Amino acid sequence: MKKLDMKGWKQMNASINDLIKEMTLTEKASLCAGLNMWMTKGIERLNIPPVHMYDGTNGIRKTNSDEEMGITTENIPATCYPTGSAIGSSWNTELLHEVGVALGNESIEMGVELLLGPGINMKRTPLGGRNFEYYSEDPCLTGELGAAFIKGLQSKGVGASLKHFACNNQEFEKMVTSSEVDERTLREIYLSAFERIIKKADPWTIMCSYNLLNGTYTSENEHLLNDILRKEWGYEGVVLSDWTAVNDRIRGLKAGLDLEMPGPAYYNTNAIIEAVESGVLTEEQLDKSVARILKLVERVTGSEGSAPTSRMDYHTLARKAAAESIVLLKNENGILPIQLASTKSIAVIGRFASKPRIQGAGSAKVTSTRIDIPLEEMKELAGASVELSYAEGYLEDDSINEEMIKESASLAARSDVAVIFVGQPEYAESEMRDLKGIDLPKQQILLIQAIAAVQPKCIVVSSSGSALAMRPWVQHVPGVIHSWLSGQGMGKAIAEILFGQTNPSGKLSETFPVKLSDNPSHMRIRGENGKLYYREGLFVGYRYYDRKELAPQFPFGHGLSYTSFAYKDMKVAQMETGVTISFWLENIGNRSGKEVIQLYVHDEECKWTRPEKELKAFAKIELAPGEKKEVVFELEERDFAYYNTKYNRWVAESGYFQIALGSSSRDIRITERLYCDFGKEEISFHKFSLLSDWISDQTAKSVLEECLDEMNRHVIDKVYLNEEFIGFWEDFPVIKIFQMFGQSWMVDRSPDDIIEELISRVHQRRFAK
Repeated sequence: MKKLDMKGWKQMNASINDLIKEMTLTEKASLCAGLNMWMTKGIERLNIPPVHMYDGTNGIRKTNSDEEMGITTENIPATCYPTGSAIGSSWNTELLHEVGVALGNESIEMGVELLLGPGINMKRTPLGGRNFEYYSEDPCLTGELGAAFIKGLQSKGVGASLKHFACNNQEFEKMVTSSEVDERTLREIYLSAFERIIKKADPWTIMCSYNLLNGTYTSENEHLLNDILRKEWGYEGVVLSDWTAVNDRIRGLKAGLDLEMPGPAYYNTNAIIEAVESGVLTEEQLDKSVARILKLVERVTGSEGSAPTSRMDYHTLARKAAAESIVLLKNENGILPIQLASTKSIAVIGRFASKPRIQGAGSAKVTSTRIDIPLEEMKELAGASVELSYAEGYLEDDSINEEMIKESASLAARSDVAVIFVGQPEYAESEMRDLKGIDLPKQQILLIQAIAAVQPKCIVVSSSGSALAMRPWVQHVPGVIHSWLSGQGMGKAIAEILFGQTNPSGKLSETFPVKLSDNPSHMRIRGENGKLYYREGLFVGYRYYDRKELAPQFPFGHGLSYTSFAYKDMKVAQMETGVTISFWLENIGNRSGKEVIQLYVHDEECKWTRPEKELKAFAKIELAPGEKKEVVFELEERDFAYYNTKYNRWVAESGYFQIALGSSSRDIRITERLYCDFGKEEISFHKFSLLSDWISDQTAKSVLEECLDEMNRHVIDKVYLNEEFIGFWEDFPVIKIFQMFGQSWMVDRSPDDIIEELISRVHQRRFAK
């Protein structure tokens, strides 16, 4: 089918509504499913072109044919950027925007109009098989990074597909398992990043997940797709299914699932036609989805000036992204950077040094254009004056080979310093299966321990897409760099960090526990009998470790630098538009570096359970030695709010809040206490409202006291709202107080009548005000 440009589209069709009027029912129904594996349907008669889409969380995975999935084959080469877990640790929104722009340019060059990414699901457990695709355990960090990426991508006229909506936190039986999540946890943890991105970046599409949510498939979940996404958040873009995630197509259309992928799905096209003809589905409901799909076509074919003006150096950007993502976890006695001037020999050990693992497996796996090899990059930077020796260290299958361990330890002992490359093997981390553990393979642990025993100058470079447990060996080595899965440029980035040409600036975007069982979801990692209960609630990641007072191996937000920073002169103030926080950051070291400032908020006196602190803002600042800069944050009322399921809305209670600035969630540098006045929350009363609710509202309290005065004139055991009475009865519903003390008074009325009358009086007095 020939694709027409936007001029032809606009000349042929005055508006989308006019175009829909020209379409037959069959054409409308057919437009709601793909043409094949990677394209939407076009309608040549009406000049409607198809849209080409491909996977793209950390690069473009374009297959050789639109009819093939391409999971187990080599695809068309494209730039492989750091995976989500890696670039999430950059904490750099400008970088994410830059990568988004680059992917937009590369998409245009490759004929891609819709990129299926980013992935933003929260990391409930480090065993999640797709964790490498996702940014963080925190919705604020995830939301800001995702919004920046999408703005960059869509600025080039290439659409994004935000995924996976929602609560897709395991691979085990994910297509038949229901994520059972209470409403408050759902809103504050698992939907918050989606909401932030939708309101800040307006992704042109959203992809639903495979799983059920509270008993209903997300592809047909009315509460998720219609009540929250469409009505509450005002989203007007296309909702498409993950591949084969459709269960009941008609129910899905009614809920707001517009596009089924892959296609052609003739059976569901026929089902849609039959549903309209029988009255089960109205044509108006179908038209809404058709209109959104046509709007997507208009967006991806109608952006003017989207073509790249000149070819970008994508590989250089991949190296830059890798360098910003890599995290220096440990640096005892300043072992890093390695001083080449005083080093004669370096032992490089571990097969990942020569065969690096740069990305995860599954639908996100990119056929990279090239790969920087760490060993080669180290040799080039070290030069001829330093002898670099290499030992493979362990086999690909990680079976234990004592000879390889002995050879490696011997090489390390003969060298001035040893650098060991280890990590999770590719078979351990992949879509469609969860990890079995977060420890390194036994062979690698034995290798590190053997080398550390003979070489005190020992540095470990670890690779994984999720958190690693390091306790069996981390205490024996002075230097640890976590490189994540940092894409095709990671080899040079690692070498430059090792030798000090780049100052590391990554910070962990997820908590590294001492052991797997420390994780809050450990008792409920996998679903059973089709249900997975999120009973840890709000306490995911650092929120749990803070509340439990449990020390992780490395906390959320942790990352060292080759320089030092001082936080000074913090000021906080509540303004009409929100809360302003300012302070001065100074580089007090002897080299340039970047610091990630993390702003956490703690509610001191909330009526509801809240985490000890929550990330609400961050910034990555670069300073030269001795340079200082004033940093200003602006927080909104929503940043102080929690989701109140009693009223089904976000509520910020007036009171004292602690504002904390830190270099990590456990390295708080400076705090201030602020009283925030968000106004008095009007309580909505009902039959079983508690005494504590009634007396917390001055109008309601006065109405209740008048009623009690009337009751006291007719009873012997009188009720007065004094301190003693309230202390005993405050958690009782007021209706029960009337049942307890007012029996002889309520001759012609019931307790229900009394409560209804009181609620009516409260409403009248509020209205009169």
